Amino acid sequence: MLFNSYIFILLFLPLVLISFYTLKGRSRRACKVVLVLMSLWFYGYFNLSYLWIMLFSIVVNYAFYLWICRSSYRRRVLSLGIVMNLGLLFYYKYFDFFIDNCNALFNLNMPLKHIVLPLGISFFTFQQIGFLTDTYRGQTARTDFIDYALFVSFFPQLVAGPIVEYEEMMPQFRQIGRKITEQEFASSLFMFIIGLAKKVLIADTFGIAVDWAFDAVNYGINSTEALLAILFYTLQLYFDFSGYCDMAIGLAGMLGIRLPVNFDSPYKAVHIIDFWKRWHITLNRFFMKNIYIPLGGNRKGKVRMYVNLAVVFLLSGIWHGAGWNYILWGVMHGALYIITRFVLEHTGEWHKISKAVSRIFTFVFVAIAWTYFRAPDIATGTEMLRTVLKHDFHLVASPMYEAFNLGELWYVLKLTHLASTSLGPYICMFGFIIASLLTVNLAPNSKALSVKCRYGIPSAAVLACLLVWCVVSLSGVSTFLYFNF
Repeated sequence: MLFNSYIFILLFLPLVLISFYTLKGRSRRACKVVLVLMSLWFYGYFNLSYLWIMLFSIVVNYAFYLWICRSSYRRRVLSLGIVMNLGLLFYYKYFDFFIDNCNALFNLNMPLKHIVLPLGISFFTFQQIGFLTDTYRGQTARTDFIDYALFVSFFPQLVAGPIVEYEEMMPQFRQIGRKITEQEFASSLFMFIIGLAKKVLIADTFGIAVDWAFDAVNYGINSTEALLAILFYTLQLYFDFSGYCDMAIGLAGMLGIRLPVNFDSPYKAVHIIDFWKRWHITLNRFFMKNIYIPLGGNRKGKVRMYVNLAVVFLLSGIWHGAGWNYILWGVMHGALYIITRFVLEHTGEWHKISKAVSRIFTFVFVAIAWTYFRAPDIATGTEMLRTVLKHDFHLVASPMYEAFNLGELWYVLKLTHLASTSLGPYICMFGFIIASLLTVNLAPNSKALSVKCRYGIPSAAVLACLLVWCVVSLSGVSTFLYFNF
């Protein structure tokens, strides 16, 4: 089930809120059971076979948790639990990639299994690995099965994060049903609607043009179209992931649960280290806590530190997808991260480069790396970048600019007679570009806006209109980009 779907907005969410608030003052355990059951429905709606995989993962990991608590061979049990989780992830996400590369390397002809990737398996697998390691370190208290099942399956963050930890969720689950103020609920509803608008009205609009350009790149597009496709995907991914994070925080907030911030205006970053403090914050935290520090962090000398950072970014690329293009993306980020870390350690600051220049450089680098992230393979990503460098700049084809001529906006242009001008077909596209770039570079993030917003009749009317606009635009429902990871 998608947040941006009729069944979620008109049926699932009202049922969750009604059942939760009916039980809230009566039984905390009943509230948790209802949330677990609704979360299982939410996940199983995508594909019933996904549900059995997740249930198996929950039950087996809870058994490992109990085993670690009671065993005198805790390290061995933890290792076995991690191997089980990574084995499950490898089979569903990387097995075909492994077979394909073995066939190419050793000239074999082993058949691919074409395994359907369960949505969000990387997220709930890493979350459970984190729980097991925290248990091994003695950082968890006694947890019953219902609390654990809710920790893993909680629907606002189930399939695309954030990757939450025991210490930030379990205390809240034990106090579930606490009084939620009108301000908290209004702020949470604000976050959900803003996130929905980012996804439905902005990210999906950019996505239409992006899909056309990446599908057509090998058949011939001009440099303008290639350059815009790279920019559009950079903005699409920003608003898509930002929208999901906002909606997840909003949905959890309506139930009195505070999720950690996972997205903090990353295109405002002054360098790549700053970018990774703002983009997918909880994934970065997981890798630093469970990979970088256990490998030695910065405690074993500079060379070892740089090697550890390279390992983290290589694994980050692999985590994002089973393809050499994802690995290249991780290596690119890792290389610039290490170079930036080296420069900062020897200069102390970016004193030779203005912040504006540094921000532009970081944005351009991230956009180039995203090209390989979006492309189905390295060759296609390279072709997209090569097309930009051909200097074949002409007007874009109609499929690209028509993606932005939304019916409601095009009607306004007709009323104002702008549609009939020579630039008429391009006005909406230019508007999207300018507004989006201003938003990602200058606007405060949604969390800050939700706190500052004064909720009353005027703001309620604006949010209601925005929600209606989003709902009537749901005919072209699309999954969130991070669902694929």
